Amino acid sequence: MPESYVCRWVDQAPTIDGKLNDSVWKSAEWTNAFTDIEGPLKPAPTHNTICAMLWDDQFFYIAARLVEPHVNASLTERDAVIYHDNDFEVFIDPDGDNHLYYELEINALNTVWDLLLVRPYRDGAPAVNAWDIQGLQTAVSVDGTLNDPSDTDDGWNVEIAIPWNVLAQCAGRPSPPESGHIWRVNFSRVQWQFDANDGRYEKRIDPITGQIYPENNWVWSPQGLIAMHYPENWGEVLFVGPQLHGQETRTIQTNTEHASINIARALMDVYYAQKTYHEKYGFYAQTPRELENDYGVLMKKWTTEIETTEGFVFVLPYQWTFEMEATGDRFMATLDTPAGLITVNEEGRLVRNPLQPPEDCQCLYPEP
Repeated sequence: MPESYVCRWVDQAPTIDGKLNDSVWKSAEWTNAFTDIEGPLKPAPTHNTICAMLWDDQFFYIAARLVEPHVNASLTERDAVIYHDNDFEVFIDPDGDNHLYYELEINALNTVWDLLLVRPYRDGAPAVNAWDIQGLQTAVSVDGTLNDPSDTDDGWNVEIAIPWNVLAQCAGRPSPPESGHIWRVNFSRVQWQFDANDGRYEKRIDPITGQIYPENNWVWSPQGLIAMHYPENWGEVLFVGPQLHGQETRTIQTNTEHASINIARALMDVYYAQKTYHEKYGFYAQTPRELENDYGVLMKKWTTEIETTEGFVFVLPYQWTFEMEATGDRFMATLDTPAGLITVNEEGRLVRNPLQPPEDCQCLYPEP
């Protein structure tokens, strides 16, 4: 399951200076320490990373603390490929449809790369590098000395304010959010191995291959594979509104949008099975049974196995229906539930309608 976070509304904005000494950050909830991008079965990161989030009517605020004994960075040009340095990265998919999402990367020199992804790379992207976050505020502070191998540093801090009016461009929903809305968000830290050489940092070379060692990828919500561009695996950020200065009791588990997000993830089983089927046969399956025969039970989280006179079959919960249609290089799978209508297509676009089911919706296991 993805990580989750309740983002508190504030009536006093933090000062974006990278120092993180504002009272709002001191009282904010901070995430658990980042893990390896593939999950907890991989070795834990050697350096700790945590972050926190806040919001108001103008900005989405993000803070991060990165423990690092040798803080270094070299890239100074905006929209350079920042992950060639050690960096901190932000990913935001407001409506959770895996399409039209945002990425922001920043290094210890406060150099940024902001881009818009039309689709994930697995589905052909493209990435729009010309897209800029107008009004973006970022700041970095270093607890130590930057680019000096002669001493040991404590780390570096990042502070970001992203304007809601820019995120609204491709949000597919209100931006700023309404209280109770959930956006898909993730954070990544890219960490290379460095050696000191003549007073400067150089990426470490593997003596066996003669190549630079691959980077480490440490994240807030694990992806399960070495790839950040799988938005269905990103964390869930629940925005709590200003009625009581963000202090009213709200939890992810009781939120109906969380329930519909959880249900929608089942359709990604169909997407992955269809992509594998297409690679094998050159076209998409037209019936669920074709996929069942090759790739096992679909939507296994929600189906129930029962025995009939014709053998074992799998059924969905009450009032759930599943349909699928395909024509050569296109397919559409539809799951109709009390939480709403959910679809996924060959481009991996995962649509929930409505995004926010009614508060009284018994989304997961409705009574007959």
